Amino acid sequence: MSHVDYCGNSKRSHSGSSLAAVEDEEVEDLRDTGALLATRPSTANAKPAIRPFSDFLTDNFQRQHDYLRISITEKCNLRCTYCMPEEGVELQPEDKMLSSDEIVRLARTFVKEGVTKIRLTGGEPTVRRDIVDLVSRLGDLRQYGLKELAMTSNGIALKRKLPLLVRAGLTHLNLSLDTLDPWRYQLMSRRKGLEVVLETIELAITLGIQPLKVNCVVIKGLNDGEINDFVRFTKDRPLEVRFIEYMPFDGNRWNKEKMLSYEDMLKQIKSVYPSFTKVKDHKNDTSKAWQVPGHVGKVGFITSMTNHFCGSCNRLRVTSDGNLKVCLFGNTEVSLRDIMRENVDDDKLLECIQAAVKRKKKQHAGITELETMKNRPMILIGG
Repeated sequence: MSHVDYCGNSKRSHSGSSLAAVEDEEVEDLRDTGALLATRPSTANAKPAIRPFSDFLTDNFQRQHDYLRISITEKCNLRCTYCMPEEGVELQPEDKMLSSDEIVRLARTFVKEGVTKIRLTGGEPTVRRDIVDLVSRLGDLRQYGLKELAMTSNGIALKRKLPLLVRAGLTHLNLSLDTLDPWRYQLMSRRKGLEVVLETIELAITLGIQPLKVNCVVIKGLNDGEINDFVRFTKDRPLEVRFIEYMPFDGNRWNKEKMLSYEDMLKQIKSVYPSFTKVKDHKNDTSKAWQVPGHVGKVGFITSMTNHFCGSCNRLRVTSDGNLKVCLFGNTEVSLRDIMRENVDDDKLLECIQAAVKRKKKQHAGITELETMKNRPMILIGG
């Protein structure tokens, strides 16, 4: 992996203990759902950014980056085959991870420069003991222009915490679910837990979380036979199932034969639902939206491999150890953690962010290059 030292700071190094099972902490009993809905933070009155969109977050192709994804932990309570190598990953020492204060500082810096959406990823965000407090602190950034505070979760440890997270300020939720079959779920995630994930989806619907999205990585010969089962899942549920083309990352044994393309998925769906219809996409959305007429929910396709959306990319990523990645598939990073720990002011921090953003390429490499490019496993990126 290439680590570009934009600002004269130390580069990322790997050290730490072997990956261990993660136990989820107990939380207090949940409050009444109706009360939570009444107190759920509204984004309608979010204040505009305190200044016009910043050049610091605008690249050389005039893409404005108003969406920040922050991985808040390397740890996870699943071992999904496409995300984590079978042998696991080496965890870094806690002092190499971003602290809660550092996460909030980075988020505040980005929001003040024009970021309006933050998504918390991992690993699995809900294994953090301070997740509710962290969401609350990030929710306070609405005063600087934040409009959406989202999370991507596997749903295993989320159910008990979800009402508390909604109260704390969580506005959007993506749940990862690659199969509706209990046996296949255990095969793909190397853990049990399908039933609790399905219960979490129903709870999220009850809590009124919109939009609610279900992410499904499609792997040929493994779960591609369930595509229409997932389409059927949208019939009576106000959610969007998003089929994701299988992507190559370190340790997931990717090859072209396992990837089912967007076009092939469409053909499979239309063979059962001939009226399957394209609907309007949202601005800068990575997902191509479709719907079966009469279904409450929608279906989306994330086509990173066969039909990239680099031209409208508005995303930046910060890894749990504090490295800024300007492209999911790029292998150059800059350590914002090291910069902050030199006690620099926000102006210096922004200079380093700007240098990274300006180096962002027009588009990511093609499939052939991605197959051999050294990059982190998905679990160490945050998706």
